[in-house]
Amino acid sequence: MKILVTGGAGFIGSNVVDAYIEAGHDVYVVDDLSSGSLDNVNPKAKFFQVDIRDANVEKIFEENKFDVMNHFAAQMDVRRSVADPVFDSTVNVVGTLNLLQNCLRYKVGKVIFASTGGAIYGEQDYFPADEQHPTRPLSPYGIAKLAVEKYLFYYNAVHGMKYVVLRYANIYGPRQNPHGEAGVVAIFTSKLLKGEETVINGDGRQTRDYTYVGDVVRANVLALNYDKSDTFNIGTSKETDVNVLFGKIRESVGINSPEKHGPAKAGEQLRSVIDYSKAKKILGWEPQVGLDKGIRTTVEYFRKK
Repeated sequence: MKILVTGGAGFIGSNVVDAYIEAGHDVYVVDDLSSGSLDNVNPKAKFFQVDIRDANVEKIFEENKFDVMNHFAAQMDVRRSVADPVFDSTVNVVGTLNLLQNCLRYKVGKVIFASTGGAIYGEQDYFPADEQHPTRPLSPYGIAKLAVEKYLFYYNAVHGMKYVVLRYANIYGPRQNPHGEAGVVAIFTSKLLKGEETVINGDGRQTRDYTYVGDVVRANVLALNYDKSDTFNIGTSKETDVNVLFGKIRESVGINSPEKHGPAKAGEQLRSVIDYSKAKKILGWEPQVGLDKGIRTTVEYFRKK
């Protein structure tokens, strides 16, 4: 297949690009490098540095005639979305619509979309949340992801464009960016390896569903061969609080850094964990890398880097 991966220079996207190329597909990457890195891009992929909002994107679609678009490119900082919801929507909604209109115009048969299983459900009524859980996003980032899901339903219903929505838990692993507010595993690992002070927000009892990037890659490979349109949670169905996570990373790094707490972040979700049983039943996907092994692999990646 000829596959376009937007955001293919980023953390998850670049790992997916590698897997697609290894499977024998022709892969094209669109990324503006605002958060991704050219070092992440597989040399066998054809790379275009362009913003997904740019009109020049059309030429890429016109000249290459893709079979599938896997869409990762996004403004992905939840806190920035709160500070500047207009910017967030121009990238995550308007930018995506620019891509979808080109998919329609140049007959791209399928879209795989990187959504969010944490931000889209909001404060959960039950744990873990399945795909039928009410969607009550508490950030413009989550609202934008939900809006794109609704647009994909529209493009499918009206134009017959197939889609697979993958709602991710908290993904971690090699190539995650340790500079910024998101990606706590990468942030803790990088700081501990450098001997820098590591601060846990609030009491550290907030929980997340930490899922290894290699498992996420397999979900994207399986999604290629799914011939219907649907939405799937991609997570572990297991909660881990930040204090426990910090302890596991500290142990793997091999440094006795004290556990230090700072102020809680306003509006931060207290518990987030998603149910992957639908993905297991329909896609044949389930997580294979446990948190301890995933952290060890991630620490070794950052240590070598």
